[in-house]
Amino acid sequence: MGANMEQSCAVVRALVPVAVVARDPMLEAGAASALRGHPELVVVPADDAEAAHVTVVMVDEVDRAVLDLVRTRRGAVVLVVADLTPAQALHAVLSGVRGLLRRRDAGAERLARAVLAAAAGDCTVPPDLLDQLHGTEAAPSGSVLAGAGLSERERAVLSLVAEGHETGEIAKKLCYSPRTVTTVVHDITYRFRLRNRAHAVAYALRAGLL
Repeated sequence: MGANMEQSCAVVRALVPVAVVARDPMLEAGAASALRGHPELVVVPADDAEAAHVTVVMVDEVDRAVLDLVRTRRGAVVLVVADLTPAQALHAVLSGVRGLLRRRDAGAERLARAVLAAAAGDCTVPPDLLDQLHGTEAAPSGSVLAGAGLSERERAVLSLVAEGHETGEIAKKLCYSPRTVTTVVHDITYRFRLRNRAHAVAYALRAGLL
């Protein structure tokens, strides 16, 4: 009986609190309802910033107000946008977004995966947008990655992060342990003073390191 209670408590502690913020009440209600159906997530009120580990922000476009919200929101942010240009995606990533989804792609399962990835420190960005970031304006000479290099191991890990793979998938592909993958990414973000994985990918692409 005691063991079962301990297991039940462990399951409760493993739940990821997620909030949904949207200007359209119908969008907010629909996304919250979809996320409630996932066994690893618990939806908390949008105004309870302290409780949410991840916030899903649903907007029509990425503007200054959205970027300000991302910067000030506690915890990770997954941004769901009607449509995105590469420049908007780059601004969002550099503002600290850990997940980017177009609204048309944000089905219940895809959205839940993006939330769980953000909670685990991974990032989710549409592959076509990552490809197009190669064509954005080059990094300025003062960029933290300008003139810096990556080891072969760092390049391999970061390339797979850029392709949207999560930690476990990267570990299997490169025959590393998940802890090693996490350490490599942490070392990159710490060494170059970057916010998160998505930030590292964006800067590496702009600096021509990937």
